[in-house]
Amino acid sequence: MAIPRQLPNAITVARIPLAVVFFVLLLVGGTYGLTDLTVRWIAAVLFIVAISTDWVDGYLARRYDIVSDFGKLWDPIADKLLTGAGFVGLAILGEVSWWIVAVILVREWGITIHRLVVASEHVVAAAWMGKIKTAFQGVALGWALLPLHVFIGLGPWTVVTTVLMFIVLVLTVVSGIDYIVAQVRGARQSR
Repeated sequence: MAIPRQLPNAITVARIPLAVVFFVLLLVGGTYGLTDLTVRWIAAVLFIVAISTDWVDGYLARRYDIVSDFGKLWDPIADKLLTGAGFVGLAILGEVSWWIVAVILVREWGITIHRLVVASEHVVAAAWMGKIKTAFQGVALGWALLPLHVFIGLGPWTVVTTVLMFIVLVLTVVSGIDYIVAQVRGARQSR
């Protein structure tokens, strides 16, 4: 079965407007969904579906051997827009600490800007540690976005959310260091 060559890239690009719609819905839903629980559920499900497309487009590109430089560059950008919208939205709502979000966003966008700067020379694909970090960010954000406190109570939900966010913070910093080390090694080897 053949698939259109641009399907993985189209899925990647679709995550960008989905990030905007998700962000608006998250803010409309309000803190813990107290403003509108239904809208909070919709925002959370939209995020989970959108972040899951990261796996789908990557799978299709590898499975059908249609990996492109466009996909290598824009896939992480689309991911960062979506996860960044989640982190910032949760911080605006007071559900995640701003300092955690700031550290994560500095690492995420610093590396993304570096990728864009060197894109004319070569495209830097995501490393395995970055992929693990992105997957864990998706899981942690999915948990934090779902208003599960309705079922398990705000206390336990908050504890799990806090633990997950600290794990995400550590993975984000460690994967950022791994990226920098790999780039420095690569620059030395190319000399």
